[in-house]
Amino acid sequence: MNTPPPAPVAELALRCLDDIDDVVEEWLAQVELVDPYGSPDPPVSRDELRGTALAGLDMLLRHIATGSVAPGMAGLSERVGERRAGQGVPLESLLAAARLDARVLWRAMNVRATPEALPGLIAAAHLVWEAVEQHVTGLMTGYQRAVLEMGRQREDQRRAWFARLMDSQGRNPDVVRDAGRVLGFAPAQPVLAVVAHPGEGAALRAAAAAMAGIGVHYRHESPTGDVLIVQPTARTAGAPRSVLTALTGVRCGVSPVVSGLSEVPRAVRLAAAAEGASRAGAGPRRLEDAWLDVFVGGSGELAAELAHQVLGPLAALGGSEGERLLETVRIHLTGSGSVADTAAALYCHRNTVQHRFARFRELTGRDVRVPEDAAVVALALRAADALT
Repeated sequence: MNTPPPAPVAELALRCLDDIDDVVEEWLAQVELVDPYGSPDPPVSRDELRGTALAGLDMLLRHIATGSVAPGMAGLSERVGERRAGQGVPLESLLAAARLDARVLWRAMNVRATPEALPGLIAAAHLVWEAVEQHVTGLMTGYQRAVLEMGRQREDQRRAWFARLMDSQGRNPDVVRDAGRVLGFAPAQPVLAVVAHPGEGAALRAAAAAMAGIGVHYRHESPTGDVLIVQPTARTAGAPRSVLTALTGVRCGVSPVVSGLSEVPRAVRLAAAAEGASRAGAGPRRLEDAWLDVFVGGSGELAAELAHQVLGPLAALGGSEGERLLETVRIHLTGSGSVADTAAALYCHRNTVQHRFARFRELTGRDVRVPEDAAVVALALRAADALT
């Protein structure tokens, strides 16, 4: 509203200004019916409510009387909105209280209107609503800006406490307790960690959103791979199936469940190791399913040397003999370890399998029927796979 109102309307607004204390008391009586303003322990004291009501209603009446807002009052609505957000007043309650302004002002002006002024007041009713709606818009702007800022501050605080937890290695009980309070975790309850492959941040974010009913979780963004900490609602010795289901399609590593928040730094390291053994398109990789690949991935140079020393002699064989020996050994080590089962899988006699094992031992010095040699050969096979 940029033009002066009709004279009768301006006069009524000024008469209400003369009786502003009565108008404020009427507003206070009605706002106490709006939760939480009238609760036994309201977030805003009655004295503060009276002060802001006095300033706000004064501003609105002057706006109605003159057609403009005084420069010194221009930011009042936004400041009140910011203040109420910080006090925890729900937005719907703030707006309900603000829209009482129109009702209270309209009634106050009607009561003071002479019969001759009443038609003009009714014709100019929109001026009252426009002034109040402009006030409401300012309240919402300030409130939403404050909510965004508080959200940023909370997120900054959460990031800082997660970093402190990681830096302390979980050894400082005070840090563990306070980090749990800020992040929303029960310090003594089991948790697990997920570390995403770099570039999978959006996929992990979507998976975290799907875990709302699984338990408490916190996602930490990192250029080396986003981290997700999950505290399932039920105790379990392995990653809950629901967590793995939510992670379907996300290339990531998943730690074992650890005993509490103090174990989170270790869980993150374990999940990162499992992520290093993950494969594109294969979804989540649990550490317990990835031990061989984790050890192979620990050092590319050592992995290459292991594969060369153990399997290198097979490369010198002509024809397909080397391939047959590798196939036999691989099926044996990835199966039950039974010669009979290996023979059945290869559709050959068990003596043929025994002969191939003997030939493999002759070439490499490793007998896959001996547990220690079998472990070394299994690791060498994983190393060779990783190098191809």
